[in-house]
Amino acid sequence: MHGFKGERTLMRIHIGERDKYQGKPLYQAIVELLRNRHYAGATVYRAIMGFGASSKIRTDRIEVLSLDLPVVVECVETEEKVAEILPELDAMLGGGLITLERARVIMYRPDLRHTEPGQIPPTSQERRVAGERPEQWRTEITGGWQAPPPPPPGND
Repeated sequence: MHGFKGERTLMRIHIGERDKYQGKPLYQAIVELLRNRHYAGATVYRAIMGFGASSKIRTDRIEVLSLDLPVVVECVETEEKVAEILPELDAMLGGGLITLERARVIMYRPDLRHTEPGQIPPTSQERRVAGERPEQWRTEITGGWQAPPPPPPGND
């Protein structure tokens, strides 16, 4: 269960769609590595246009169609876990760019906090059928995103 909140590191790995690692797409190998290291999650984005170190523009426009569009693998994890995996990623990447940013996690899979290990949390529809209203669902809010307290009465 990943119920983390607070300060984390956002890692973005910028590579090419055709990049390979041990015979498979590099983005796939990276996602599998992150999953094997029990990262909370990873997402791969395929760009519609971009350029990198070569300055060659890659695009999905039909008149100049590129077979090597930019791809970004993104994940959020603790700074320690990201630091541990960087040497492995360095060995996998023949070229590309990795960026790291501080990220404040506001909410992450609140349904899992109310289930036993191995139990599948109820869907939103199942919760509605059971009589729960969305405003009753617990979410965890941290940091500066909380609503400010209401002003005291009489201070209009």
